[in-house]
Amino acid sequence: MKKKFLTLSDAIKIQGPKAFTAMTKPVGSNCNLYCKYCYYLDKERFYGTGRKLFPDDLLERYIRQYIESNEVPVVSFVWHGGEPLMAGLDFYKRVVELQFKHNPQKKRIENSIQTNATLLNEEWCRFFKKYDFLVGVSIDGPKSIHDENRINREGFSSFDKTIKGIDLLKRFKVEFNTLSVVSNLSEGKGKSIYIFLKSIGSHYMQFLPAVDYIIQESSSIPQLSSRPIIVSPFLESSASPAPWSVSPEGYGKFLTDIFDEWVVNDVGKIFVQLFDLTLASRVGIEPSVCVYRETCGVNIAVEHNGDVYSCDHFVYPEHIVGNLYRDDLQNIISSPGQINFGINKRNTLSRECLRCEYYFACGGECPKHRHLITGEGDRKFALCEGIKAYYKHTEPYMKYMTELLAQERAPREIIPWARSRRSKLD
Repeated sequence: MKKKFLTLSDAIKIQGPKAFTAMTKPVGSNCNLYCKYCYYLDKERFYGTGRKLFPDDLLERYIRQYIESNEVPVVSFVWHGGEPLMAGLDFYKRVVELQFKHNPQKKRIENSIQTNATLLNEEWCRFFKKYDFLVGVSIDGPKSIHDENRINREGFSSFDKTIKGIDLLKRFKVEFNTLSVVSNLSEGKGKSIYIFLKSIGSHYMQFLPAVDYIIQESSSIPQLSSRPIIVSPFLESSASPAPWSVSPEGYGKFLTDIFDEWVVNDVGKIFVQLFDLTLASRVGIEPSVCVYRETCGVNIAVEHNGDVYSCDHFVYPEHIVGNLYRDDLQNIISSPGQINFGINKRNTLSRECLRCEYYFACGGECPKHRHLITGEGDRKFALCEGIKAYYKHTEPYMKYMTELLAQERAPREIIPWARSRRSKLD
């Protein structure tokens, strides 16, 4: 059994000014879509299928404590789901009103919202533009890929409505980015998906690998009986890989195919989150995304009824750390349980990973994805070989961009060099 330990960096984070983010679920798992791979629809088993909404008294308490507890000049609210637009526009008007009311120190307040975009209309877009919301749109690629997994409750397409929503965002000049799930259907299609996302106006892209284990379990809720449950890696002894999961080789090729297109054409114009994070790690900047950090624990999940979980991907009963009706948010974030959850991202990682040459960039990835057991009996990222292939493939280019930055030159200046190198390799 590995010895748990604290580093100086851990101690500084624990004692220093608090800064954290909450994935806030104003309607819980309620959603107008029924995506096959959705990890959050399972939560209906805990909270039921009825309509949910953050009550006003709890919302005010939450917003006040969230602003107070974030001891930094910029406070970021993240509205998530389910489908957070189902809370209705009046809910978010109230959010903005309460944020203004409970911000005596005049911190900068930022709001982002993750949506499938199918419920967007002109009124929503005017509101988002007026209050400078960043809108994340979930879209997996062209219709043939998107509609295989992202369907509505009746089993029909969501693609056209999502595209209509994106067109509205562009018409009203609302800032948006795209989040695409990389599933088995994405394998071998990285370049075409990337080109498609560019064609619909996405300049900021995130790619989230689908790597899940599932079990089939009976439920008293009829519509859930036929839906498999995505389980925590630590509870998967009787589980099997989900059919939508991407393979390690497929994930690696997906990333490198996109990188190869990006590095010769789009550096400085199109921003791919993983590429930015990889370069940042090369110059000693701590990743802005918890997945790639050495430790985590500063991205909690807040449910519609005030339940607080250690992480959006660990909304299971064993990971509940408090409730806003009875617990102060600052105390929840500083609780031993939450601190240990974050530090265990490193302390439960395989020794093989800790010795890896790419650990500085990967950070062991998310504990949610640690489905592989090493020869030493430890857990590691299920797509390890794929992400290592990506790091190895991109290494010469990342080193070149690191040198550009050291000379106070822009990374986009790599493009001629990358094109020349590619022509020689071809």
